[in-house]
Parts: sequence; C-alpha cells; structure tokens
Amino acid sequence: METNKEISALLTLIDDPDEEVFGLVSNKIVDYGTNIIPNLEHLWETTPDEEVQTRIELLIHRLHFTDLTEDFRQWNVSGHHDLLLGAMLTSKFQFPDVSTAPVMQEIEKVRRNIWLELNNYLTPLEQINIVTSILYSYYGLKGTEINYKEPNEFLMHKTLEAKRGNQISNGLLYLVLCELLDIPVRAINIPRQFIIAYFKPGYSDESLPNPIHKIEFYIDPTSGQVFTQQDVESYFKRISVPPVGAYFKPRKNKQVIQQLIEEFSKCFTAEKDKYKQVELLDLAKLLD
Repeated sequence: METNKEISALLTLIDDPDEEVFGLVSNKIVDYGTNIIPNLEHLWETTPDEEVQTRIELLIHRLHFTDLTEDFRQWNVSGHHDLLLGAMLTSKFQFPDVSTAPVMQEIEKVRRNIWLELNNYLTPLEQINIVTSILYSYYGLKGTEINYKEPNEFLMHKTLEAKRGNQISNGLLYLVLCELLDIPVRAINIPRQFIIAYFKPGYSDESLPNPIHKIEFYIDPTSGQVFTQQDVESYFKRISVPPVGAYFKPRKNKQVIQQLIEEFSKCFTAEKDKYKQVELLDLAKLLD
C-alpha cells in the first residue's frame, strides 16, 4: 500500500514546472523499473496536458532504455554473440514490445526453403545463387539505398514485415540465414558499404594480415548480386582508397551489430530526437 501511495505522489509531481523537482521525480520513477509503465500509461491516457504527455513518453522511453542497456550488456559478455538477437535488441530501441518469435518463424520458413534446394555437390557460387534466388525472387525481399529518413529500414522485424530493407538490414538477414545453413559467408569492412563475402570453407583464422586469397567472391545484400575481386578492386580505385588487408577480414558479429547501431543512430539528427542518437551511440560504445 505504501508503495502505491508513493507512486501516486510521484505521478502527481510529473507536471511540476521546476525542472530540478522533475529531475528528482524522474529518477525516482525510473528506480521502480518497467513495472511502473502501466501506471504511466494510465496517466498519459487521462491527462489532457500535451507537455505532461511528452514528459510521460520520455519517462517510458527512459525505463525501456535502462532495460535495453542491460540486455545489450548481457549480450556483449555472452560467449556467442547471436546475430539475430543483436539485431532484435536494436529493434527494441524503437519498438520495446517487439516479439522475437514471429521473426524467428519467418526466418525459419526462408531457411527451410533454401535448405531443401541445397546439397553437398554444389559449388560456392551455386549455393549462393540458391540463397539469393529464394530470398530475393521467391520470398520477394527488396533492397533500397541507405536512407536515414527511413529508420524502419534498419530494423530486422520491419525489413521482414515490409520485405524491404537497406544494405545493412538485408545483409544481416543474409548473414543470419547463412549462419543457420552453415554457409561460410561473413561481413567484411569495405569502406562506405555493407558487403558480405564467401570465404573458402574452413577459414576461421581472423589474424591473417590479408585474407583476400581466402575469399571466393563478394555479395551485395541490396540485391544479392555477386562481385569478383576485380570488381572490388575497381571500387577501391574509384573511391581512391588503397585496398589494404584489414578491409577483407571477416567481421565479428559484435562489430556487425555495432555498425548497425551507429548507422541507425544517424536517423535521429533532428533536435527533438538528439537524445535518441546519444543513447544509440552509448549502446554502440558498450560493444567496444
């Protein structure tokens, strides 16, 4: 009962014009954790004052963000940085209530369709042609240019819902499927692009100074188009960057999710959204 009284007292102070008082009230509310969200939602529904509603929205976001930070911390220290889980945690930043189960079911449908077409006698290129054909032609995935005005195109669940994503979210989906199918495709660090590469089977030594000779070919996840070494070298010439070995090393899952978060943060440059950009960059730093 005392707890309910204290919560009620705190909620009546949300409209306090003194920023210092509101700051103290906010911190106390956040200390209650996400269990207090239903109280805040009820208050939002019964409050006609738009400024108070905005304060409530920010408090709910802050509560979710506190939980999300802890989830990312746990993911960061786990032995295996599951790519799908990392992508779904990023989705939770904008959609805290998103469920992973429907996403896993959708991915499993695609994985099964690909798996039925695969066999042990296919060349690497034939394997990838099957993955690409199922994902882009049969399933109907579309790729778009990276557009920071379209935050949903960075998020796995939205990419699956709309069957439309940018190079990064499509790339993540491609990587998740290849991991599930034991196809040795990894993200690499080519400047200004999110490109994935098919590594010769058995390649796992990430300490090689220059693993170019371990790469069979490259894939642009916007469309699934395959590129040769020559195509990639032409790209480096075009952007006037020397193609050093570091650009061709397979990236760890943690680095891939870090890049996703950093790119996603660029969607929030408007003054009213700046706090979201700061929060996302804090999450990305957690993964250093």
